[in-house]
Amino acid sequence: TAYSNAAVEIVVKDAAKVEYVSVQNLSRGTWHFASHHARVGRDAELDWVAGGFGSAKGKVRIQNDLAGPGATSRVTGAYFADGTQHLDYDTFQEHIAPNTTSDFAFKGALRDTARAVWRGMIRVEEGAQKTNAYQENRNLLLSKTAHADSIPGLEIMANDVRCTHGATLGQVDREQLFYLMARGLSRAEAERLIVRGFFQDVLDRVELEPVRNALAAALEARIPQT
Repeated sequence: TAYSNAAVEIVVKDAAKVEYVSVQNLSRGTWHFASHHARVGRDAELDWVAGGFGSAKGKVRIQNDLAGPGATSRVTGAYFADGTQHLDYDTFQEHIAPNTTSDFAFKGALRDTARAVWRGMIRVEEGAQKTNAYQENRNLLLSKTAHADSIPGLEIMANDVRCTHGATLGQVDREQLFYLMARGLSRAEAERLIVRGFFQDVLDRVELEPVRNALAAALEARIPQT
């Protein structure tokens, strides 16, 4: 058994733009712990891509502090767990200054007896008027024994804000499966196509083509081929 403990601090200065990529694909014998914290200044932008595919157990915290007026952060994430993997995410969008924007979208697929937990919090401080914040977590279960928990949350101290969140959990749509199999695809081929489609909108959010291709390849490697 191996242990991985990572800490990342990102400071985005005023009017700067940072693109940050963090993809975890450690061996199945690894227990992974990570804390990622970013502070975004006035009129600055942070575009963050996160992927979780490896490790036996994973516990990750992602926090974005929108500290300057006009600050923007966007977090796009994907994870795929199978076997007995357990992936656990805590995400925190902290709006400190006014006129700030955060956009968070995470999608995951799980097979076998894998489990995923996501706890997301949007916090808007009293002085952070005109905040625009969004968070979503959507999970696709590819077996009856896989399990996912999505726990979105809002803490709003300001009175002029727009904050929304969403969380869904579901299995492969039987009608979609039947439709594809009726057109000559095997069940495995049909499921692969459905999984690809499930992640497509997340991949479309990734602006850098090499990063988008790498994330797509990591997902493709986890989809059963038979």
